Amino acid sequence: MTPQEHILSTRIVAIVRLDEYSKAVEVARALVEGGVTALEFTLTGKGAVAAVGAVRAALGDAACVGVGSVLHPEEVAAAVDGGAEFVVTPALRPAVIAACVNRRVLALSGGLTPTELLAAHEAGAALVKLFPARLGGPAYLKDVLAPLPFLKLVPTGGVSAENARDYLAAGAAALGIGGNLIPARAVAAGDWSAITSTARACVAAVR
Repeated sequence: MTPQEHILSTRIVAIVRLDEYSKAVEVARALVEGGVTALEFTLTGKGAVAAVGAVRAALGDAACVGVGSVLHPEEVAAAVDGGAEFVVTPALRPAVIAACVNRRVLALSGGLTPTELLAAHEAGAALVKLFPARLGGPAYLKDVLAPLPFLKLVPTGGVSAENARDYLAAGAAALGIGGNLIPARAVAAGDWSAITSTARACVAAVR
């Protein structure tokens, strides 16, 4: 299964945004145990690329692992060389998308307006991250898809188990879920069961 097929079939990308990733494997195990298997480690935290390699070594094919908050093409090379299976940007970054296309790695490009979302798709982003989704909610996503039904939108920002069904009903291809799924306090406390429990709730919401 390709990373794109993985994300479209499981319909959830867990966005792991921590200050540092010393507990990356523990977080990943907790998410996978709860049924969330597409994991994004953001470059805003220390050691994100190393975390990708560690999680892939520990979990193998049980998880599909990528990097997020990618802004520059050279970061794509470092991430892919480190084992990343997909790359996520927070904004429309054509040079980053081009770098992903050149390396034949899945790109999820961020965008908010119809112009940005279409430009990301045309630049080669197979999945387009609607961010921040909370600004317009499911109704905005539905409005965007009316004239642009071919876009595979992944709303991110404010998505949770409580509103997941609304986004999918509006036409979302998958969902990006971050702080509502992996609270920093749970990681700090080593409360892996809490993360697993929330992951299960999110999986139940998309099925």
